[in-house]
Amino acid sequence: MSTDRKTITVRLVATLALTALVSVGCRQDMHDAPRYDPLEASDLFTNGSAARPIMAGTVARDHENADTYLHTGKGPDGLPGAAFPFAITRADLDRGQERFNVFCAPCHGRTGVGNGMVVQRGFRQAQSMHIDRLKLAPAGYFYDVITNGFGVMPDYRSQIAVDDRWKIVAYVRALQLTHQGTTADMPAGALEQLRKGVDGSAATKPSVEIHR
Repeated sequence: MSTDRKTITVRLVATLALTALVSVGCRQDMHDAPRYDPLEASDLFTNGSAARPIMAGTVARDHENADTYLHTGKGPDGLPGAAFPFAITRADLDRGQERFNVFCAPCHGRTGVGNGMVVQRGFRQAQSMHIDRLKLAPAGYFYDVITNGFGVMPDYRSQIAVDDRWKIVAYVRALQLTHQGTTADMPAGALEQLRKGVDGSAATKPSVEIHR
């Protein structure tokens, strides 16, 4: 074998050996990483268990709570239901108003007529909550739209909690009632105040002070 061929052979062997050495040195053994088997003991936690208890309210990924109606707004027939899954209190309406003003009013307006600020700035006209179709729509329909979106309206399932969606629906119902009520629906004291305001009584007119 010539000297040149021997030199090439030696260099090739040295290169292969170096490559193998580097490969072994970089091996991370991720396939055999430290881990605990189910129910295995551990010195890490004071109770001696490797597993930690699940936090209250935890729901497995892609698994909804057993209360299907609460999470979908639909009955066994797959259609939106008319009932609310829990009793609505005044505090719930206040919370629904606050969430509505944050997430819904930018498009639908604070009174639900569809004249929110983004619409006033040139975006597509939002639907009024006071059309006959929506006044007759069941509560579950509104919940489903908030959850899954409708048309150009995006879904809000990741932004609004389940209970808050129902509270928004309750507040939408309250807004709709404001467009259908009459003076006969008002408490006597409130009606008297309204009449004084119409007559121009100063007692019902708000005063504004400017502090410099």
